[in-house]
Amino acid sequence: MYDLQEMKQLAFELEQDPDILPYINMEKGSIEALPEYLDHLGFKHATLIADQHTWKAAGKELSSIIEQGGCEVTPVKITSNTNGQVLADEASIVQVLVETPPQTDVLLAVGSGTIHDITRFCSYKIDAPFVSVPTAASVDGFTSKGAPLILRGFKQTIQTSSPIAVFADIDILKEAPLEMTAAGFGDMVAKMTSLLDWKISYWVNDEPYNEMAANLTRRSLYNCVDHVNEIAKAEDEGIRILTKALIESGLVMLLLDFSRPASGGEHHLSHYWEMDLLKKGAPQVLHGAKVGVATALLIQLYQSYANDERVFGANTSRITEEISRLPDYTKVLDWLQLTGGAQLPSDLGIDSELVHESLNKAFTIRDRCTGLYLINHAKKEDLSLSWRSGHEL
Repeated sequence: MYDLQEMKQLAFELEQDPDILPYINMEKGSIEALPEYLDHLGFKHATLIADQHTWKAAGKELSSIIEQGGCEVTPVKITSNTNGQVLADEASIVQVLVETPPQTDVLLAVGSGTIHDITRFCSYKIDAPFVSVPTAASVDGFTSKGAPLILRGFKQTIQTSSPIAVFADIDILKEAPLEMTAAGFGDMVAKMTSLLDWKISYWVNDEPYNEMAANLTRRSLYNCVDHVNEIAKAEDEGIRILTKALIESGLVMLLLDFSRPASGGEHHLSHYWEMDLLKKGAPQVLHGAKVGVATALLIQLYQSYANDERVFGANTSRITEEISRLPDYTKVLDWLQLTGGAQLPSDLGIDSELVHESLNKAFTIRDRCTGLYLINHAKKEDLSLSWRSGHEL
C-alpha cells in the first residue's frame, strides 16, 4: 500500500485537509481488493466507465469481480469517433451522463487519461465519488482534479473531482501497449521544463511557489530517469516506479489545486498541436508522447536563450543557472528512444510549419508566465529551431 506520509506533510504545509488524499492500492492483483473497499464504504451500485480497449484489458474482469462482491455494476462503454478514438469531448460526456443510472452511488474510471477526464467531470456534475482504475501508466492525471476537456474544438482544463481511491494493478499496467508506457515516461520527463517554468513564473511574475511540492515532483521525475531501462522493458519494478511517480505528480497538483509543477510551456506546445489535429479531423496523439517531444524542443530553445538579458531581465543570472541544470536535449531524445517513444515532432505527424507556428503562438493558450512566454515577448523575429543533429523541426 502506498505511504501518503510525505503528501500529508505537504498538505499540512499548504494548510490543506489531508482527507482529500485518496486511498491508494498499488500492488499486483490490487483489483481483487476493490469489492471489499466498495462494500466497506457502503456502495451498492457502481457505473463502470471504459472504452472498447480498456473494457477488454480490465473492465470486463473487474465488473465480474465487483458483482461477485455484491455490488451491482452498470458498464458504460464510450463510443469511439470516426478515427476509432475516444475523446474527452461533449459527445463522450453526454453519453456517460445519459447512460449512468440514477441509483449510481460510485463511478469507476477504468482506463487511462481520457477515460479519467470524462469520469472526473461526470463525477463532479452528478455529485458521486469516483474510483480510479488505471489500465496504463500513461499520464499523471489519475489523482488530480483538473479535467482537460475538448469543448467546441478547444482544449480547456476544468477543476472538478479527484478520485477517492486508486487501484493501480501492476499486473494490468505492465500488459499495456509499450507506447502507453512510453507516453507515461514522456509525461514525467516534461517536468524538467514545467518545474523550470514554475520557478520562472515565481521570480518574474510573483506567482505562488512551494519548494516542497517542487522537490517531490523533481524526485519522482528523476526516479523515472534513473530507472528508464526497467521502465522500457515493462518490468514489474519499472512499471511500479513509473506509476508511483505519475500518481505522486497528480497528488502534488491536487494539494496545490493548480498544475504549475507539471505543466509549463511544453504543455502549451502540446495543446496547440492537439487543437490543430482536431481542426483537421486527424487522429489524436497520446498526451505524454506530445509533451515528451515538446520538452526536448523547449530545452533546446531555453538553452539557446540562456544569458539573454533581453528575455529574462534582472532575473537572467538565476534563470540561466536553472537552465544549466537541464540535460542536453539530445539526452532527453535518447531516453525517449529507449522507451520506444517518439523523439521528433515528425514522429507524431507534426510538420515543421506547425512546430514553427506553435513556437510563436502557443504561449497565448493560457495566461501563464513561462520561458516560452518571455522569449516570445522579447524576440524581434519569429522563433525557428532545427536540431543540431540536422533534423528539421
